Amino acid sequence: MEHNVIQGKVVVITGASSGLGEATARHLVDLGATVVLGARRTERLQTLVEAFRQQGKNALAVETDVTQRAQVQHLVDSAVQNFGRIDVMINNAGLMPSSPLERLKIEDWDRMIDVNIKGVLYGIAAALPHMQKQKAGHFINVSSVAGHKIRPGGAVYAATKHAVRALSEGLRQEVKPYNIRTTVISPGAVTTELPDSVTEPDIAEAIHKVYEMAIPAEAFAHAVAYAMSQPEDVDINEILFRPTRQEF
Repeated sequence: MEHNVIQGKVVVITGASSGLGEATARHLVDLGATVVLGARRTERLQTLVEAFRQQGKNALAVETDVTQRAQVQHLVDSAVQNFGRIDVMINNAGLMPSSPLERLKIEDWDRMIDVNIKGVLYGIAAALPHMQKQKAGHFINVSSVAGHKIRPGGAVYAATKHAVRALSEGLRQEVKPYNIRTTVISPGAVTTELPDSVTEPDIAEAIHKVYEMAIPAEAFAHAVAYAMSQPEDVDINEILFRPTRQEF
């Protein structure tokens, strides 16, 4: 059933060169979706897209820094120009350079706000007008367990991920007239490069310890496919999942 519904859908994914984005691209392509992939690391994107094309799949790579509104617009417009529409916008790009507030890592705060909040907003801004015209579409925004819980050292990251949930809920209520669906997915420890974005060595060590129990990124890809494959009148608004062993 999943396969039929996802077959032929045009899906745009940010942060698609590794981790959750890459795993989701692979899974959705297997289910017959057309994928338009955005990330800063174009070599990795191109390699992925070449592999998909060799399998006879529709895929496109577009260099995208989600902190640049024009680049996010270009990513989404490329999907529409090449494939005629956009069915799903997956706002996945994220960073987690956590640290206690007293260390005043203000550049890290700015980066998290720019990528994790503004990046999602730019994705919404780019895709929403197309979806309104189509009277159909689906936003999938990536939050985190930290979008539900706050821990010392993770205040700014948690704030950005709480913001993703707030924005998604506001969007959900506003897009009713256009038949658009909204899903927030909040993963726990999943194998990604997220821990590598931590700049403080002691915090990095602690986070890498937590991530020893991480589950594969495919777990996230399956959650995306589940939300996408529901009948049109079913809107899965929130999915929160963790490794079975994860306490926090």
